[in-house]
Amino acid sequence: MEAGIDTTLRTAGLRATAGRVAVLEALASMPHSDAERVFRVVARELPTTSIQSVHNILADLTAAGLIRRIEPAGSAALYERRIEDNHHHVVCSGCGAVADVDCVVGHAPCLDPSSTTGFTIQTAEVTFWGLCSDCQEPAA
Repeated sequence: MEAGIDTTLRTAGLRATAGRVAVLEALASMPHSDAERVFRVVARELPTTSIQSVHNILADLTAAGLIRRIEPAGSAALYERRIEDNHHHVVCSGCGAVADVDCVVGHAPCLDPSSTTGFTIQTAEVTFWGLCSDCQEPAA
């Protein structure tokens, strides 16, 4: 078990259940994962876990601010534990691979809109699309 994960959960007002701990551990080793992928990993450790339970845990962890949910167009929701900054993502339009991109320019929220229409901007979500190095290679 990752050191301090119980404390992290309790500090966020959540009980440190085996399922929550397993989901956070899974996301630590495989960021940008969807619920199905997390479920497959967690089910190896906790065979009685259901996909619905994993969805509920992901929702609880997102609401508590312990994980981030991203939703690239054409993809299932993806989850990651990198929440301490306002970073962005690059998505391969060929295979769907996702990688982090640090803040585009300056300090969060990184971008200044031409008009905020009265909103106070807190974050900016930017998704870059392109081809990863594997998809750029010509077919053999």
